Amino acid sequence: MSLYYDASTILTTPSSTGGSFKSRIYNSNSRGTNTKANPAQIYALITETAKWDILLKEVIERAEILKLESKLTPLLALFLVHDHLLSKKGIAATSNHPLRLAIEKHKTRLRGEFIKARVRRGCASVEELKTVVLREKKARLKADNGDKVTAVYPRWVRVNTVKTTLEKQLETTFAAYEKVTSLADLVQDDDDTDDQKRLYVDPHIPDLLAVPPGVEFIASPTYKNGEIILQDKASCFPAYLLAGDTEWKGDLVDGCAAPGNKTTHLAALLSKHGIKKSRVISMDASPARSKTLQKMVAAAGAAGNIVTVLQGQDFLAIDPVADERFADVTGLLLDPSCSGSGIIGRDDVPQLLLPSIPENKSRKNQGKKRKRDDPHPHPVQSKPAQTTPSPTDENDTPAILDNDRLTKLSNIQAHIVEHALSFPSATRVTYSTCSIHLTENESVVERVLGSDVAQRRGWRVLRRDEQPVGLRGWTYRGIGSYGEGEGKESVKLGEEELEGCLRCWPGDEEGLGGFFVVGFVRDGQDDGQEDQEDDEWEGFSD
Repeated sequence: MSLYYDASTILTTPSSTGGSFKSRIYNSNSRGTNTKANPAQIYALITETAKWDILLKEVIERAEILKLESKLTPLLALFLVHDHLLSKKGIAATSNHPLRLAIEKHKTRLRGEFIKARVRRGCASVEELKTVVLREKKARLKADNGDKVTAVYPRWVRVNTVKTTLEKQLETTFAAYEKVTSLADLVQDDDDTDDQKRLYVDPHIPDLLAVPPGVEFIASPTYKNGEIILQDKASCFPAYLLAGDTEWKGDLVDGCAAPGNKTTHLAALLSKHGIKKSRVISMDASPARSKTLQKMVAAAGAAGNIVTVLQGQDFLAIDPVADERFADVTGLLLDPSCSGSGIIGRDDVPQLLLPSIPENKSRKNQGKKRKRDDPHPHPVQSKPAQTTPSPTDENDTPAILDNDRLTKLSNIQAHIVEHALSFPSATRVTYSTCSIHLTENESVVERVLGSDVAQRRGWRVLRRDEQPVGLRGWTYRGIGSYGEGEGKESVKLGEEELEGCLRCWPGDEEGLGGFFVVGFVRDGQDDGQEDQEDDEWEGFSD
């Protein structure tokens, strides 16, 4: 029975973290929610109930069970009635559990109202009824939004060219999909379900596809064997900017690698270009996260032959001059810990339509505080926990607005980039965040360009006309200022440098969250004097 209480808790407890709704459920225990049920079951219960909430509300209100059962809250009633009427396994509780009994004693009335609801809609089957209910739900959402056009956040799919090709996948996995010419066309007003087979081939990132947000691949053999990888488009920018349109010479480093999407993308780019002499050295300071990284690299078919994973290796602890493992490293990808302020979950928290509370019950329960059974699940963002981020965590810190913490993060970020610029053979470095804040983005670029190591070794921003062809056409570029009034931030970067920065903004027509990426490039080779200075490098100072 903890399943239903846990689902209620997830929806009624203010979130202190960024990330998608799904990720918050799967990480709930590590973030203080203390759920007991299986995260997959919690997620499935909430999302499936959300598809039926209009009808369930109608059935519950007409059956008047909230008036008769004091143990039930509107939210618990939605979950329990959903499983009673629509789940093949029924309510997940022992036969004598009070909440199960509170539903099943009214099973004749609930079943009767369910049938009446189906008949009123002229549906001969439950599947047909689901289609009609989904159409009602979309119409209601459209009316609530005042017919405004909302952003489409598709499911992005990267074809893993270590194992397959785009052409092969279009002929097999996506053979039944209809190609469309825009993201907006993926979701159409007349859709009756959320799994329409439409496909959009991305014009900016090679081998990247978009499908409607409801399409699932977890059971697909192609997904299970690593031929396709679910990776948001913005997350593909760093690897493509670093090594997208070139036959790379030398080794590559992913310095903040877990869980591994960017590492496997680098491996795919090397494989696609037929580059066999180069390798990707991937690392993460956390041993636990390193295991996830290793599993993802193995699933992508890149372990050993293309990618070497250094488990538990802190990027900042590497001596780039003395450690011979990095002597041939010519490119580095850095996606360090950030505020996560640009993250928008594809699976935003469902706002369930709840059955109304009978007037007599409202009066009876007035004044009682039941945290777990709050009947109004409107998730809010509370003040985030003040935890100390690891400098090489991949964007999993709380989404924060505190200026002091933003400054601390930007200091770490700049140190990481400056450290990368000191690798003796490095000629290109990419830096990225999933943040919208100038402090973590253009300000870091400004600080890095003014650093001793950048000035001494001749590092500059990779110009727009030097970027891979697919990214040259990307519209959104760096900004010189952000905010208004006393909170306004600004940087002193030139137009060419701002044009070299790429940004993504949540809520626009591109279907992405907030993201930032920039490339640094160094022309020519070091002379002997510069190598000697590198040998004397002793770290960074504030």
